[in-house]
Formats: sequence, C-alpha cells, structure tokens
Amino acid sequence: MKSQALQPNPIIEFYDLHPPMGDIKSDVISGLSSTPKALSPKYFYDQKGSQLFDQICELPEYYVTRTEIDLLEQHGEEIASLIGKDSILMELGSGSSLKIRTLLSALKPKAYVAMDISKEHLINAATVLAEDYEWLEVHAVCVDFSLPWQLPMHLKGKRTAFFPGSSLGNFTPDAAIKLLNQIGHLVGKGGELIIGIDLKKDRSTLESAYNDAQGITATFNKNLLVRLNRELNANFNVEAFHHESIWNRAESRVEMHLVSDAEQTVSIDGKEFTLLEGESIHTENSYKYTLDEFTKLASRANFDSVKVWQDVNQLFSIHLLKFR
Repeated sequence: MKSQALQPNPIIEFYDLHPPMGDIKSDVISGLSSTPKALSPKYFYDQKGSQLFDQICELPEYYVTRTEIDLLEQHGEEIASLIGKDSILMELGSGSSLKIRTLLSALKPKAYVAMDISKEHLINAATVLAEDYEWLEVHAVCVDFSLPWQLPMHLKGKRTAFFPGSSLGNFTPDAAIKLLNQIGHLVGKGGELIIGIDLKKDRSTLESAYNDAQGITATFNKNLLVRLNRELNANFNVEAFHHESIWNRAESRVEMHLVSDAEQTVSIDGKEFTLLEGESIHTENSYKYTLDEFTKLASRANFDSVKVWQDVNQLFSIHLLKFR
C-alpha cells in the first residue's frame, strides 16, 4: 500500500493507507462465490457503520465497552506505572477514540497515533482528541489491518500499542497470531501491547451482546449490504434479509449472519449470485478465550504476559504484553 500524507486539519497529521476500491469488489465477489457465502467484517465501517457501532457500544446488552472502560479507569495508573512516561502510544481500531481518553492522562505519551479503516470517522475523532488534549501530538493513519502495513511516520521513542474492544476476536486464531506478531514488530523488542480480550461465558450473554433488543446490531449488519449497493452498484434487497447471531461452541466464537428471507439473485460487476431462501451470508466472527488460552496464543506471537486484569464478573480482560 502507498502512504499519502494529507492535512485535513492543521492540528493532526493524517496518512492514508486505505486499500483501493477494487479490493472491496474482488473481496466481495470472492466471498459470495465461496461456500458458505461470506463477507469481511472490515467493510462494516463506512461512516454510517462506524456511527452505528458507536451506538452498539452504549447498548445495555453490549457489556464489552463499559466493562473495558471500567477496567481502564480502575487500573490506568498501574498500567502507566508499568509502561512509564513519554511513550509513543498507537491505538489500533481507534474508532471514536473513547477508551484512549481513560489512558492519556495517566500515560502522558509523547505522541498518539490513531489507526482505523474508516477514514472520515478517523479524521473527525482524531481532530476532536487533538482539540481536547492540546499538549498531545496526534497522528491518524487510515489502514486495513488485514493487509501488510507499517507506519509511514518515524517517531522516535518507546512504542506501546493499544488494541481495545476485543477486536482481535474478529480474526481466526492463526490470523490473530500473525497480526499480533506484526504488532510486535511495530512496537519492537521490549515494546508493549495493551489489549482487550473477551472471555468465554454463558451462551445467553454472548448471543444477546450481538443481538440487542433495539435492533441496532441488526441495522449495523444490514448496513454492509447498503454500502455494497451504493459503492459497487449491487442490488441486494436489504429488507429481504434478517440478522442472526449464534454462539458456535465448537469454534469458541460468536458468528453474525445475514439470512435471506427469499430466493434472490444479486448482480455485482456483471456477475450474478443466487441466494436461496434461508441461505446465510457469514459476516463476522468474534472468538472468545479463557485467560490461559489467550496467554498461550500471545506467546506463539512472541509476546510475554506482564499482567492481566479482569472484572469481578469475569466478563472481560485487559492484558499487558511485552514483545520479546
């Protein structure tokens, strides 16, 4: 990917590593040609999708965000003492940069680098953050984590990565190890990673978190089809799909699906794809771990565990890791 340094606002440095539009088209055609059909969750996050996800984070069923923020607020000073001052703090999947606020005052980093795939949302969030923390040097990088990448800027100092929200759960264990190792090379030997990991728990709690009573998650899932209709000139009948979330115990993951309520044919770039009534498009996985399972997975990516924090209900965990 080529980097492009832009200046959408004079108070932040912005770098665009976003993949070309053709990547979306080829990925979607490949996914709809597979059996079973699947679409990548990275395409959820257009401007509307990012806004919907922000709403999901505030839902009563979605325990992940509030539990993680509570842990960061409770243990932020301890995390800062273990890391030290004046680091280069890099947040992967920064979104609205909500969670980082609980760390900034404690860590007092030399610079902050927000990294996300949704360009407009990223620029807006980074700009607001820079306005609120006038002392902080803020960079923003639009990047697709599923592709090879490296930071385009050269910031000197100890590097610490922050990967919140259990986003690693969207990757298969093998892909997660690959991504963790890439993050390790980003922070360098002795560099640290603060990462949120969702824990295994009862089926009802897990499925409710991805199927809220207000239907926000369903709208978020279906917005993927709205985006494809708009950007690829596809012709999905969005109203002829319904959202499903299921706990796949054998694979230790929550799965999200869009299920077709009627037989329909979808056209993209001259290619046609038939969906039968009841056929699903698999749109996301969210893998869950025990503390021991994740520690072993991180070790395979050359990260050692420094400390782990979890809430009293054992819903969620935050890990501080060091790259060896």
